[in-house]
Amino acid sequence: MKATIRISNMAILLAVLTFGGPGSTFAAAPDDKQASEVVVKIDNFSFSPATITVPVGTTIRWTNRDDIPHTVVSEDKTFKSKVLDTDEQFTYTFTKPGTYSYFCSIHPKMTAKVVVQ
Repeated sequence: MKATIRISNMAILLAVLTFGGPGSTFAAAPDDKQASEVVVKIDNFSFSPATITVPVGTTIRWTNRDDIPHTVVSEDKTFKSKVLDTDEQFTYTFTKPGTYSYFCSIHPKMTAKVVVQ
């Protein structure tokens, strides 16, 4: 019984350290040696989330969960993926602050943006 409680308490502690407590938000500290990564899902002809705000140094990983190909292309040509088939991924690390609007070049009505602070 004590072992079960101890394991349970360790699991709770690990969850709090990993995800934070109630009301926590994640933001990488400016002097972090390890950059953070955020996931954007491509599904049902949309990027989710459609707008995301991240700190400088964040890597975004787009994953195509749709059953048809898509691309990830910034309007200012800062980044551009190859055509992504189902479950393929594209990553880009944002090193400068700004607002980066992007779209799917195959389906131009698919739009989203990344705000880097």
